[in-house]
Amino acid sequence: MQQGFLKYAAQQMKFRMIDTGDERLEDYKVKASDREYQLWEGNSLSIDLWSRPVFIQKLEYMHKNQIQAHWNLCRFPEEYKYSSFRFYQFGDNNFKFLSHYEG
Repeated sequence: MQQGFLKYAAQQMKFRMIDTGDERLEDYKVKASDREYQLWEGNSLSIDLWSRPVFIQKLEYMHKNQIQAHWNLCRFPEEYKYSSFRFYQFGDNNFKFLSHYEG
């Protein structure tokens, strides 16, 4: 399931960058026999979410990661466009496919 999602998401991002003429696509160009671009790191780490506390820990990490100084993507989690933080904190479902982990 993860492999299928990553492949689909990468294709959609690549198509979007091509359609919009986004020059950053060249940053993902690779010299590989099976692909022209690589948007994800190889062997992405998958973590089992075997308990509610582990899930909450990972969700909070994802929401706080983009405010870290070394990324400097935003000042507050709610400012990051591609985060689910606003969904969980304020109920904004801009993505239309999210569902709350509490049901």
